[in-house]
Amino acid sequence: MRSVIREEAPGDAAAIHRLNATAFETDAEARLVDALRAAGALTLSLVAEADGEIVGHIAFSPVVVDSAQRTSQGVGLAPMAVAPAYQRQGIGGRLIDDGLRRLRDAGHRFCVVLGHAEYYPRHGFTRASDFGMQWERPVPHDIFFVRELAPEGLAGVSGTVRYRPEFDAV
Repeated sequence: MRSVIREEAPGDAAAIHRLNATAFETDAEARLVDALRAAGALTLSLVAEADGEIVGHIAFSPVVVDSAQRTSQGVGLAPMAVAPAYQRQGIGGRLIDDGLRRLRDAGHRFCVVLGHAEYYPRHGFTRASDFGMQWERPVPHDIFFVRELAPEGLAGVSGTVRYRPEFDAV
């Protein structure tokens, strides 16, 4: 099975919603993507398509990192979904790698993600706490990650990571 990674296109919203609602326990992530799209806050939205069907999706949206000294702009990866029948075939990894490459090429400095402790380090993410960064909500340090996208992209970046207000509903 060969899948194609491409940017979300007009007309993909309903299929992306269905995919996220199917891949997660609730439809909260599906509603989050819809809200980010409605707010014009999807920095990047990619889909994986196989045989004309959307089988994977990844969303990136703006985040800020606040410290006493400065506020830094980055992106957050969330959510990422792969249809259950297509999981464990590398689609998620391809979505991550392609998305991070596109973000780097567009000049973004860093990306954060809250996720599985074993999975995201395989894609170059390290614990955000190693850089003095923490999420605005209390979570264990081993599930909140950051990846530098530009040389010195994390220079001087530390503090509290804040996602868009649309995440408050999740």
